[in-house]
Amino acid sequence: MQSRFPGLDRFDQAILRELSHNGRSSVSDLARAIGLSKSPTQARLKRLEAEGIIQGYRAMIDPIRLGLDHVAFVEVKLTDTREAALASFNAAVVQVAEIEEVHMLASHFDYLLKVRCRSMSDFRAVLGEKISSLPHVSSTSTYMSMQAVKDDAGLGPM
Repeated sequence: MQSRFPGLDRFDQAILRELSHNGRSSVSDLARAIGLSKSPTQARLKRLEAEGIIQGYRAMIDPIRLGLDHVAFVEVKLTDTREAALASFNAAVVQVAEIEEVHMLASHFDYLLKVRCRSMSDFRAVLGEKISSLPHVSSTSTYMSMQAVKDDAGLGPM
């Protein structure tokens, strides 16, 4: 059976799946979960890290418990979509702390931003003072999230 992910066999995929659920798994726990001994599991883990497939490890923090429960999605249209303008926008948008995600789209607008704040008034300030002043922004349109039904940054159908 051929892997859906070139260069990754079933053991590599199992490591990634396990770590996507618990990034603090020990090598012993990983080895037990995937059915290999500790040494080959550790070698595979180091290779996946060295190849950049595993980019790092981080804690998953609950933004709701921190009072950051106001989520908005903002469509952004630019005045210019030539490469220099896109690069300028990209460099500036990553500097806005309240913006969690930025996606360039092939759509009737250019970017979709996921913005997280404490309140509507905080969001209005972010939109008016930060997002609207980003380079080449022509217009924005906002959609307020009422509930996150699925919020999983995992590997999808791995």
